[in-house]
Amino acid sequence: MLTVALVASISAAAYWQQWRSLQLEQTARERAQSLWLLTGALDWSRLILREDARASSVDHLAEPWAIPLQETRLSSFLTGAESAQIDEGALDARLSGGISDAQGKLNFRNLIEITGEQVGLAAVERQSFMRLFAALGLPSTELQQLMQGLLAAYDTDPATAAQRLLRPQRLEQLVWFGLSRQTLERLAPYASWLPEPTPLNLNTASALALHASLAGLDLGQAQALVAQRERQHFATIAELGERLPEVAAQLKPQRHAVSSRYFRVRGLLQIDGATLEQDALVLRNGIQVRVLWRAHGGLQRQIPVLE
Repeated sequence: MLTVALVASISAAAYWQQWRSLQLEQTARERAQSLWLLTGALDWSRLILREDARASSVDHLAEPWAIPLQETRLSSFLTGAESAQIDEGALDARLSGGISDAQGKLNFRNLIEITGEQVGLAAVERQSFMRLFAALGLPSTELQQLMQGLLAAYDTDPATAAQRLLRPQRLEQLVWFGLSRQTLERLAPYASWLPEPTPLNLNTASALALHASLAGLDLGQAQALVAQRERQHFATIAELGERLPEVAAQLKPQRHAVSSRYFRVRGLLQIDGATLEQDALVLRNGIQVRVLWRAHGGLQRQIPVLE
């Protein structure tokens, strides 16, 4: 009996190891397939943005790039029909995602003003973020701590180089400078971090972002402006000044625009029960579109439990 029990235990352990190895191999294969498919989707998004640049120099939310891709079976691209019959054993892959204008949000990088070797805070941008924090009910102490941290990170004094914080590359990294994760979650729809100071796109900014960017523009006026914009986008920043003369003096090309260069591309791929997310920031200069960074979430797959 002891011999039988020992053999059974060894056999069960060997079977489990083999099953586990197969699961790991399957996960690695699915991740590699998913990354290739998401890379193709990112290249497709770059093509859309490139063609948009050829068609118009104004960016707004009625353009093809702003239309999100609903969950679509990839095989339908080949057959031309969403309800196409899938061969038994064929790969079941579904893709969804979209492109968003990164310049439709307030850019935290605008807070830092560099003149020669002098680093300071841009007073107008500081007021904009104070209005944004107040409108969202966020603690102003976190904003003050963030600004001091950014000043230290961009300090050019060689004497403080060893203690200097790393400069952020993404919005999520602002937790290094005092923002809590709860605050970042509230800010994410209205604020961003881009590699350089950028103007706010008046055609894609939310009502709250417009309210924060333009002193004297209350939230009700901003919401009415967004409703008007849905019927007819702005061709120039001067058009907004004509509609609202009280804010015309604040409209400067350095702070406001009707076109964008930075875009976020997000994709979600579901492949045979596994899910992989991709987030990328792309920069468009003319018709050249390049990827600045790309991040992937972990491949999520429900592993069956052996009974």
